[in-house]
Amino acid sequence: MSWLGAGIGAGIGMMFGGPIGAALGAWVGSSFGSGLKKLSEAGIALNRDGAQTVFIVALFSMLAKMAKADGQVSKAEIQLVDDFINNNLRLSAEDRQQAIKIFRNAKDDQFSIYDYANQYRQLIRNQAMREMVYRLLFAVAFADGELHPAEEQILRRIPETLGLHASIFNAMFNEFAHGGTAGRGDSLQAHYDVLGCNADVSDRELKLAYRRKAAEFHPDKIAAKGLPEEFMRHAEDQMKSITVAYDTIVAARKRQATVDQV
Repeated sequence: MSWLGAGIGAGIGMMFGGPIGAALGAWVGSSFGSGLKKLSEAGIALNRDGAQTVFIVALFSMLAKMAKADGQVSKAEIQLVDDFINNNLRLSAEDRQQAIKIFRNAKDDQFSIYDYANQYRQLIRNQAMREMVYRLLFAVAFADGELHPAEEQILRRIPETLGLHASIFNAMFNEFAHGGTAGRGDSLQAHYDVLGCNADVSDRELKLAYRRKAAEFHPDKIAAKGLPEEFMRHAEDQMKSITVAYDTIVAARKRQATVDQV
């Protein structure tokens, strides 16, 4: 059974409305969508299949809004998203068709990308899952090798809507624009951004920040929260970024301590 079929089979589509509920309704038909009510207001927790389906529906709906950020979705942008699905996400043929239909329905609906992001934040409380959506938006924005002004505006603004720290933009930009390379001086701040802390934290606080982030993005943990198997490579990439950030900061602090002793 596909990820979307599993989620609908679990009955999640009948449990909430808003843009994500409307996207589900558009996929399976208006009669289904007419019975939606807000899950977040009902205080009902999503099971793994439900969380997985919400992740996919929200992601591809937001990707559609990102592609249309400059006013229209071009053939090149459609091809980029299609290549992203095939090469980066490696979805099955069935899931690929479902994702494309969600994408097409969302690009012309009445909701904004921020509407989708806001409801996703309400439904998915796990921060790592929200960061993963943001990472995938970044991946698509950079799929053509550059960041357009309209895409950058969204990527700078949407962390607040997703409930993420503003520093995540700098962390992701450093990774996607510069291949994750950072050295001494001001670029070291990019590694602090990855860990979500400031340069003035103590060594103990730094280690706690690293452990907290590493725990959030451990592949087994976020898989249990609802990240589909096809997306796990991106979770592993994030885990690598966290480890590199911590190791780089520790090495820089050791070098500075040696200089101070001279």
